[in-house]
Amino acid sequence: MRKGLLIAAAMIVAVSALVFSSQAENVSLRGDYVEVRTASVFAGACHYNGEVVTTGRDAMMAWNVTSGKWQGVDLTGVRVMAVVSADANLAEDNAARQSEIIIDSAASRTQALAMVNALRENYAASLGKVIEVRSAPISFERTGRTFAVVTSEAAINVEAMPNDLCCKMPNLVWYTPLVGLESRKVGYTSKALYSGKVVGEPWSRSGENSAFYGSFSL
Repeated sequence: MRKGLLIAAAMIVAVSALVFSSQAENVSLRGDYVEVRTASVFAGACHYNGEVVTTGRDAMMAWNVTSGKWQGVDLTGVRVMAVVSADANLAEDNAARQSEIIIDSAASRTQALAMVNALRENYAASLGKVIEVRSAPISFERTGRTFAVVTSEAAINVEAMPNDLCCKMPNLVWYTPLVGLESRKVGYTSKALYSGKVVGEPWSRSGENSAFYGSFSL
């Protein structure tokens, strides 16, 4: 009887180890992420209601892969930005979206293809119809909780909110990030600029709590 219990216990441990190993293998990419919207994501109710039907249709998303592979390709150090535009607020599930994806020109063609496949497979609903994929230099700098992302036609400058107010007052966070994040935070946008015309019209935002940031994993 005791021997049977020991064997059963050993089998449970082995199965648990396999499950844990499988879960670990499924998390192939890790890194930093920052996103800026054309609407305040942390604000009073009146401010939110004033924007929800008039703006919030555009966003910029930026990833910096710090480790991992996709489709067997090492993507460590790859940086990518996506610009998204919709015909309604991005919080609407039925909003028709279109996007352009910009891959850092430092990435190889193989890395670029693997990265785009990872984005399409995991964030299809957030990206909508991908209109264009192109290569351009991208600078992605994170210093503590300050982010600076720059490419030819877009720029993001985001810093942490004072005293983590988004955590102390969660009832004033009106949206969720377009990407699932670990330790999600609301950021203060000191500057956000999109000057391209591939999707939507050029836009800029500054001086508002219109950003999310955190760590992503796939």
